[in-house]
Amino acid sequence: MAFKHGYKLTFKLLGFKSRFVVLHLLMIVLATLGMAKGSVAQPTFTSGVDLVRLGVTVIDRNDDFITDLTMDDFEVYEGGVFQEIRYFRSANMPDSSQPPLHLGLLFDTSSSMEQDLRMSQSAAIKFLNTVTQAEDITLVDFDTEVRVGRYSQNDFPRLIERIRLRKPKGWTALYDALGVYLDGASWQDGQKVLVLFSDGGDTRSAMSFSEINDLVKASDVTLYAIGFLKNRPGNASLMRQMRMFAEQTGGEVFLPLTADPFDEIYARIVEELNSRYSFGYSSTNDQTDGGWREIEVRLNTSRSVLEGAKIRTRKGYYGPYLKKDF
Repeated sequence: MAFKHGYKLTFKLLGFKSRFVVLHLLMIVLATLGMAKGSVAQPTFTSGVDLVRLGVTVIDRNDDFITDLTMDDFEVYEGGVFQEIRYFRSANMPDSSQPPLHLGLLFDTSSSMEQDLRMSQSAAIKFLNTVTQAEDITLVDFDTEVRVGRYSQNDFPRLIERIRLRKPKGWTALYDALGVYLDGASWQDGQKVLVLFSDGGDTRSAMSFSEINDLVKASDVTLYAIGFLKNRPGNASLMRQMRMFAEQTGGEVFLPLTADPFDEIYARIVEELNSRYSFGYSSTNDQTDGGWREIEVRLNTSRSVLEGAKIRTRKGYYGPYLKKDF
């Protein structure tokens, strides 16, 4: 699916599932094309699809972000095998040297949000107003239907208008909405960050949880999930799924019981976006079986500030797949 700034689509659910079977195959093909090894180390961001790219957050024992690390403070392993970092960027480097940031907002407007939608909209708008470094913003709002539009910074007033005008109605097609976003994000190059907001579990999607979870794992999107539990107290399934989405992509999950901490949660996400490291490597694994490859990022703990520090990044990716002719 190709997008232009401000382009809008509404997806009906009929026949939707088969679309994402095709998408899953497409992601394998993209991975196949994307793992060609580079031959020269590049200290700056490299566009294209020749690197395994990681967004990495480092948090100290006091839950504060560590932002002054260098490439020498990190080691990357794929399947236990050391990988050479090919490019590295931190928040302390000039903005022009950072890979472009593509921001997504997945926003629940189903009928269960009726009492709190206005406050949720205001908090989301305030958040988007602060992420000025984003090259574009993709809004996916969903209820029984899924609607998607991508906006440049110049289109920001139109984006805000769309968020404010949305009224609560219908069911919750959460998985389908996430699938629509991942479809569009698969064509973007650079950092991809998604903030998912929902007050309840999926009640309408054509896709199953296992199918959308596979697509989340296959993507290079960092997902931050806000599960608003006021309208669905004790929703253990939603909490578990939100946590899984966030943790396997290197993001974070927030599960507020009221709308009061919305601004604080969004501010925390902004702070993390401004503290992330971006780096990538060319895999030494030349297998083309399409298998899952685990990634581990380690810290050089010789520095006292790194003792007890934690890393958040995605857990792995699916390798390239080439059909063998016999």
